[in-house]
Amino acid sequence: MYIVEKQSQKLLTLPAKEVKGKSLSVFGSELANRILKFLPEGPAYPKEIAQKLNVHEQKVYYHIKNFERNGLVRVARTENRQGAVAKYYELTEPAFVVRFSDLRETTKISATNENAQKFLDPFVKDGKLNCTIIIGSPQSHGPERARSNDGYYAIDIALFLGSYLSYYSPEPVVKLDTELRNGDLKQNIISLGGPIVNKITERMNAKMPVRFDYKTKNIISKVSGKTYNADETGLVVKMPNPYSKGHWIIIVAGKRYSGTRAATIALTKHTEELAKGNKKDKKVFAKVVEGLDLNSDGIVDEIEFLE
Repeated sequence: MYIVEKQSQKLLTLPAKEVKGKSLSVFGSELANRILKFLPEGPAYPKEIAQKLNVHEQKVYYHIKNFERNGLVRVARTENRQGAVAKYYELTEPAFVVRFSDLRETTKISATNENAQKFLDPFVKDGKLNCTIIIGSPQSHGPERARSNDGYYAIDIALFLGSYLSYYSPEPVVKLDTELRNGDLKQNIISLGGPIVNKITERMNAKMPVRFDYKTKNIISKVSGKTYNADETGLVVKMPNPYSKGHWIIIVAGKRYSGTRAATIALTKHTEELAKGNKKDKKVFAKVVEGLDLNSDGIVDEIEFLE
């Protein structure tokens, strides 16, 4: 059993042992609790504990034996001291829990904040993956005979989504854009890659508040009115699925594959920022990002939000 506490971006845990029934009485005195709080500092023998707490040695022996009978402490080691064997005691667990109700099924506790979890709803629902990830085919396809080079970013996205899941489904969750039929669009979708290499993104492009311009291949924002032309720029858009009421779609795409990498980093590393919406209109979940190469190795490893 573990005690779990979520603090900001950290998840803290501590092994614990459940205490119930007659064992609860061992916590009934102030001295008992002082001894239990002393033991996490390291194994100690009763005489040493008595000296540190300035109490009679026999009182400490009484509580230690009581703890041992109820499974709260155990002998860590023994030593010969002045012709006698001294037993050093330690806690069996660093924490003890009293439970007044049955355990309940829950989803995995994530270290990210609640806004990030809301952004991922309904793609992750009740601890289960509730979407399909669509990537562009690596084979030549479409009028421009394009080949997708950024499909492997789906691995990053899948691993990221997996951190929110409590259940594993053996059903395939990643499909190529060339494998889809009209019925496959009537669900929650994460589409990875721009409109040239991913035909699903192409179908959604005109409906997106931040989209790609086919003539210039630049990213154009209907929200801010700005145009972005750097190869490292990308976008993340969450919007209702126009092909299925009640379902949603997330577009993760860039002007080039480096921009798609930047958009992937935005989704997997800065979800809470995506949940804040566009800087010009927070009700619109559409962000433009630019990839950064902070360690100068030629690979995008961080991003800057442009809007």
